[in-house]
Amino acid sequence: MSQNIAAAKISIIIPVINEAGNIKEAIATTQPSTNIEVIVVDGGSKDNTVKIAHSLGVKVISSSPGRAVQMNAGAVAASGEILLFLHADTRLPIGFDEMICMVVQQPGTVAGAFNLRIDASLLSLRWVELGVNLRSHFCQMPYGDQAIFLTKVLFQQIGGFPELPIMEDFEFMRRLKAKGRITIISTPVVTSARRWLQKGVFKTTLLNQIIIIAYLLGVSPAQIRRWYHREKFKRI
Repeated sequence: MSQNIAAAKISIIIPVINEAGNIKEAIATTQPSTNIEVIVVDGGSKDNTVKIAHSLGVKVISSSPGRAVQMNAGAVAASGEILLFLHADTRLPIGFDEMICMVVQQPGTVAGAFNLRIDASLLSLRWVELGVNLRSHFCQMPYGDQAIFLTKVLFQQIGGFPELPIMEDFEFMRRLKAKGRITIISTPVVTSARRWLQKGVFKTTLLNQIIIIAYLLGVSPAQIRRWYHREKFKRI
């Protein structure tokens, strides 16, 4: 991403399904910036997510459910030169737009993301953050809750997110790594602790690692997703 896009417009794409409790705050963290557009991509919410998003004056589109499908739909609708993919339960830091524009101009850099902070006080989550941030910096493998960004031109060149039922961000970053460096901004985004608190930090972390290993061993994403959701909603 060597072209000069210091004043580039950033399209912030937020895939949602039933995120009425999160979407207002997610959008609020984008608002101090001016040269942006926010695109909320709804995958069939049954709550007030769409109503809330409309009330905040952002663009809202609909697509088939599935995070990869929704993010790709948002990218098609985007008018910005830079695409930023934001989970509805993740909050951007102040000045994120300036940080992103600085990163995308670095020679050899093809994409970027942010360090991760989790919004709960458990000591065990500090270890999760450390592991995530070390992996991101040294392996250049950030995941979706770290607010991945890249130019729209490159996004189109690599064909967007692979429309897998799970692991779409993992596979996306593997493809980007083949193109060049992934830069991690040291300022963190803040993400919800809900998925760690639901089943416990240790069990969630272990499950995530098993899923990655299964994927690398060739287990189909459809099978992994069935197994993941069975574990996710099983009573502890």
